[in-house]
Amino acid sequence: MIFYNQVYQYIDKEEKNLIRVITIEESIAYLVDLYGDTSMPKKSILSDLEIEVQTGLLIPIPDPYLKSYVDTDLTEKQIQKRDEDWQIVSEGWNTFKDELLNKKERDAIFEQIARQNSIAKIKVKRIFTRFWQRGLNKNALLPDYMYSGGKGKERQLSTNSKVGRPRLYTSTEQGINITEDVKKQFDYVVKKYYRKKEQLSLTNTYEYMLREFYSDKYYEGNQIKYKIWDDSRIPTYHQFYYWFKKLEDPKLDFQLRNSQKEFELNHRPILSHSALETDGPGTRFQIDATIADVYLVSSFNRNLIIGRPVVYGVIDVYSRLITGVYIGLEGPSWIGAMMALDNMVADKVTFCATYGIEIDESQWPSHHLPEIIIADRGEFEGYSVERLINNFNVKIENTSPYRGDLKGIIERQFRTINGKIKRKAPGAIQKEYRERGDRDYRLDASLNLEEFTKIVIHLVLHHNQKIIEKYSLEKEMIADQLTATPINLWNWGIANKKGRLQTVSNQDILRLNLLPKGKARITRAGIKFKGLAYGSDKALTEQWYLKMKNQSIEVLYDPRSMYRIYVPHKDGQNFDTCYLLDTSEQYSGDSLEEIEFYQQLLQETKKQEAIKQVESTVNSDAAIESIIKQAVKQKKEASVEPISKSEKLKDIRVNRKAEKLINREEEMFDIAEKPKIQPAQVIELTKKEVAPSDTQKSNSRLLDKLRKKRDEKFGKDQ
Repeated sequence: MIFYNQVYQYIDKEEKNLIRVITIEESIAYLVDLYGDTSMPKKSILSDLEIEVQTGLLIPIPDPYLKSYVDTDLTEKQIQKRDEDWQIVSEGWNTFKDELLNKKERDAIFEQIARQNSIAKIKVKRIFTRFWQRGLNKNALLPDYMYSGGKGKERQLSTNSKVGRPRLYTSTEQGINITEDVKKQFDYVVKKYYRKKEQLSLTNTYEYMLREFYSDKYYEGNQIKYKIWDDSRIPTYHQFYYWFKKLEDPKLDFQLRNSQKEFELNHRPILSHSALETDGPGTRFQIDATIADVYLVSSFNRNLIIGRPVVYGVIDVYSRLITGVYIGLEGPSWIGAMMALDNMVADKVTFCATYGIEIDESQWPSHHLPEIIIADRGEFEGYSVERLINNFNVKIENTSPYRGDLKGIIERQFRTINGKIKRKAPGAIQKEYRERGDRDYRLDASLNLEEFTKIVIHLVLHHNQKIIEKYSLEKEMIADQLTATPINLWNWGIANKKGRLQTVSNQDILRLNLLPKGKARITRAGIKFKGLAYGSDKALTEQWYLKMKNQSIEVLYDPRSMYRIYVPHKDGQNFDTCYLLDTSEQYSGDSLEEIEFYQQLLQETKKQEAIKQVESTVNSDAAIESIIKQAVKQKKEASVEPISKSEKLKDIRVNRKAEKLINREEEMFDIAEKPKIQPAQVIELTKKEVAPSDTQKSNSRLLDKLRKKRDEKFGKDQ
């Protein structure tokens, strides 16, 4: 099978011979060599190429020009040159595609395009050559400035240079010359009066400008009046209007005069569009999301209900084949759409095996990018998709608000899937409104997210083999005795229609364009992201934890598995992988939804214990303060006579030793059995000459000192 925009290499030739398929027309494929200053399309029989692929003479290889570019990383000059060349290529390719593929008519078309754009014919050839060689997308026309100059050096335009010149009037009857000061006045009144919710007209704004800057104020009685200057000293309305249109920002004007929400919904430009008709598989994919009518439980504890899952679906308009799905807890957003698009190009045999479902490729053969993706005004307007468009030439068409019928195919499949689930799954919504006494169907929830995903996969496999009753078959299909199932229509369209499917040679590059971004912080405890700690060999080798401590870095992550995150390189092709450290290893098999759920549960548990913790702290502080207060009181009562500081500090060691002896008497363990108390007997002791020990002498002298100090203190020696 030969695919559109695929790069192939002949392996039996001495030199590196790479070709790209730039279009497929029925049984003909048009190719260009990937190297050469002016490489022109060549015609080749499609069947011959397929034979060369089957025999191994021609092999598909990864696209050497496939990269991820973000407009914010490009210079203004790069973007300007790319957009100028893209305008020439897009108009010429869409208008004169057949002529450009025809060798005899090609030169005449190049001359015509050169005259229309006032450029040399050789430049037109080079622009089209770059477009054909580098992937047939907008970013293929980027100049190779990254290979010139120093690393990281950007060329900036001079801030003093001005494009164009202001319009100057020499006749006083037409107004004054528009200087920089006058333009500042224009900008001031536009901001103050025009860009407001009151929605003043431009004429009213001009009148306010004359009142503020070109009039004399005077009083007529108690009323303020304004005298506008004569025509020779004021700008005319036409001058004001000219500079307003020249410097206006339509997007900002609309947002400030109306609202950001209304602009996003109704006035944001659609990035691209094409004809409604489809001419084969891959021409148009529809993508949409719905909330399933069933409640799920946690995979850790089935007694915890986690709510209703979100189901994303991608379907091929031509064949009705479901080409991608995603089931998760993330609400309709770019993250959910990203996962569905990633699943769209994934190998479905591997995907199903992940959930323990064994299939072969013929049961779910889709793993391609389409030419056009149709989405509603939601995820694909609320998130920038320029990278997907510019790097893969996938066009995005957004439908109008409240027009689900424009995506009727995927909407209908959602209703079918929801209907089957509601009839069988426990925890499904049975009524829109429950009556008093009805059992709460949420209590019957038994399925977790993984089990529900398995159910949806089985429903998708069933749909792809189910006959579509109302599908309008073409005459050629009827002649081939084709049964209208999505898989049959898909296979028949690939074999008999134009090729619009693109294969992704490196899925990691696609994910670099799809994965959500976030900010991680480098600390001594690891790379912190979403409350988890990550690390990598490169971080240890390059000493990130010391050299880049407390710095933020940009990371990419997959919400389905937070076991690893990615640090992208600036070249758009490579990245570093960081893995969970031992401190966060318990979350190695969890998705972002489940991690956030348990983090929230942990915070709720801490919040419930917070009052008890405060109460314990307050009571401990009160007990300590009471003990201190009692000790201070007893000290004051014991101080009958004033004692000097030196006397208080004297004999601290002796006092400590005495206190230690007393504590030993109180703290001494006595584990012997207590003898029965006998009546006391008087025994006469005879005096013996026993030499006292050193310890006894020391203790005796210490006790004598303590008695003497006591007697001196209380006057007992008198």
